[in-house]
Amino acid sequence: MTGPENRCRLVLIVPDIADADEQANIVADALKGGDVASVIVPQYGLDAGAFQKHAEKLVPIIQNAGAAALIAGDSRVAGRSKADGLHLTGSAAEIAEAIDKHAGKLIIGGGKATDRHSALEIGEARPDYIFFGKLDGDIKPEAHPKNVALGEWWASMIEIPCIVMGGIDPASALVVAESGAEFVALRLAVFGEPGLAPSVVARVNALLDEKAPRFGD
Repeated sequence: MTGPENRCRLVLIVPDIADADEQANIVADALKGGDVASVIVPQYGLDAGAFQKHAEKLVPIIQNAGAAALIAGDSRVAGRSKADGLHLTGSAAEIAEAIDKHAGKLIIGGGKATDRHSALEIGEARPDYIFFGKLDGDIKPEAHPKNVALGEWWASMIEIPCIVMGGIDPASALVVAESGAEFVALRLAVFGEPGLAPSVVARVNALLDEKAPRFGD
């Protein structure tokens, strides 16, 4: 059996849970389900202090599972929690500035890539990855067709990896994989019923193992 390195891999987006211990336990359970490349930690409505506490609980759990911990938006929280990277949802200029500041120390990626033009502008900054969609954009069972199309276009042309936001249905991961995108991000598909999170991660990985196209084929 080939490893996941040569096919689309899973990225998890931490769910919006106010209790830091509960959130950490749910994420830890999900990560027991199988291969996860990285986990993005959004701030949601937390103030900086609460976000810091959440991040400090989550980052070691994510890293111990072999995934990269990416903090959304706040470089100070990323640094203090010893996260692996910073996920930004701003302009190409914001990403370029962060790359200049943290190059070699943090993974920097994301971007407000809503169309081809903005995606290429972000690409010029040479981020570690580009993200198509919104972190809370899983509002339908399927991945947004526009994001899938952008991922397919990007993956066919650009070497910088892309993450495409999936839908609420775990099977949406395969549609993203078939676009050629290197990563698919899931949130509610995995965490909608927290008790099922590890089995959903396992199921998605099995689906991708069986049916996702292989890179380089």
